[in-house]
Amino acid sequence: MQEHHIHVPRRARYYTLGTGEDARQVWFVCHGYGWLARDFLDEFRKLDDGSRYFVAPEGLSRHYTNHAKGMVGGSWMTREDRLSEIADYVTYLDTLYQHVFQTISRRSVSVVVLGFSQGAAAATRWISLGQAIADRLILWGEIPPPDLDLEMAWGKLESSRLTIVTGTNDRYVDPSQLLKAEARLLEHEIPYETIMFEGGHHLDDSTLRSLATP
Repeated sequence: MQEHHIHVPRRARYYTLGTGEDARQVWFVCHGYGWLARDFLDEFRKLDDGSRYFVAPEGLSRHYTNHAKGMVGGSWMTREDRLSEIADYVTYLDTLYQHVFQTISRRSVSVVVLGFSQGAAAATRWISLGQAIADRLILWGEIPPPDLDLEMAWGKLESSRLTIVTGTNDRYVDPSQLLKAEARLLEHEIPYETIMFEGGHHLDDSTLRSLATP
């Protein structure tokens, strides 16, 4: 038995909020496991004041989160054929980035990339392995992927104003793993800040607003 791969064309879905005409910031927001992009984008309506243009890509894989109710969620990858899935979503996000900046001047805006939970790992790999340039990278409810080669990613992450955000009661962020991640960042001289808020595995309104303040 032999495993094979072929490249196939396919459609990828994304949503936007706001307008790019007068935006000073473009936010790429990557949802967590089981979310759809439109539902995740709803979390950012509170920041839609005309100065920001939000782009929410949807993971290339979907699944039923509740068969009885027909509820569907998205996913960025699984452990099955993971390297191919990583390569595919990095290419996808690079293509989306290029598409967005066909109509918006990249030089006139700052780019914020925010990934939540599984989307944080996807966002980190994208900025580290892809062609996009982020002025700020926010990882919410997740740490940088432990298997990511930080020596290779240094140039991209060092200039991306890395911020790790986690709730004090986030059941998916192990404190010991967070400490190890911070130690790895320090070892590779990648500047970062860690922000904690009272709460669990969710986007906290006041913390999100503070991150959006220049």
